Amino acid sequence: MSSILEKIVHHKLAEIDKAKLDKPIQELKASARDAPPPLDFLAALTSHEQVGRVSLIAEVKKASPSKGVIRDDFDAIEIALAYAENGASCISVLTDENFFQGSLDHLEKIRRAVDKPLLRKDFILDEYQVWEARAAGADAVLLIAECLDAKQMKRLYQQITGLEMTALVELYDAKNIEAVLDCDPKLVGVNNRDLNTFDIDLNHSIRVKQELPPTISMVSESGIFTRQDVLLMEQNGVDAVLVGESLMRSEDIGSAVRELMGI
Repeated sequence: MSSILEKIVHHKLAEIDKAKLDKPIQELKASARDAPPPLDFLAALTSHEQVGRVSLIAEVKKASPSKGVIRDDFDAIEIALAYAENGASCISVLTDENFFQGSLDHLEKIRRAVDKPLLRKDFILDEYQVWEARAAGADAVLLIAECLDAKQMKRLYQQITGLEMTALVELYDAKNIEAVLDCDPKLVGVNNRDLNTFDIDLNHSIRVKQELPPTISMVSESGIFTRQDVLLMEQNGVDAVLVGESLMRSEDIGSAVRELMGI
């Protein structure tokens, strides 16, 4: 685990402990059961209309540890609406507060405003966070192989799917492929950013794609900035791209989505 990831995980564990004191899990479970049924995140990415084309998971992301604040005039609902109205198949919402200036509140508000499937993007380490995601209206939850052991990942995967949400299982290091595949995932994300150096290599997705069974849908994450980047993924059989920074930095987000996706 890289030093920044270790720092994030350490802080996240303390954050989870506090959240459990503030809102007991039984209360959270009751809220989750009252939430609307999950939308089908995977189907939205792999629908017949999208066959042969890359789908877009557009990310609502205010800041990052490496880049600082990405967008000053940040309105989570307006951004999500721009994504939904201009061609995004799904929307990813950063909910980590300390490192990404995100919030579960953003997810809740976006859920009420748009009808696209929503991904909770965070560092998920505990079942409590999965219940949080469902209670907030998430349709999918990210799991990061680099910050979970194999048993944790499988247990959380089963919990997510047991709540009828989609699990997006992300990896960077190819040595984690075996543990990821042991979950029997339907959707795998490949991070193109080396978590140790923060260098980006889009060909990393293409290499890992060749090691995954063809029955698994794949998302390429990080470093997608141009239409050419999207076409590269499309030409190599990648099913979807997750894009945040390049869209968030655009003056006209809707126009940026259309240009990226060739609409």
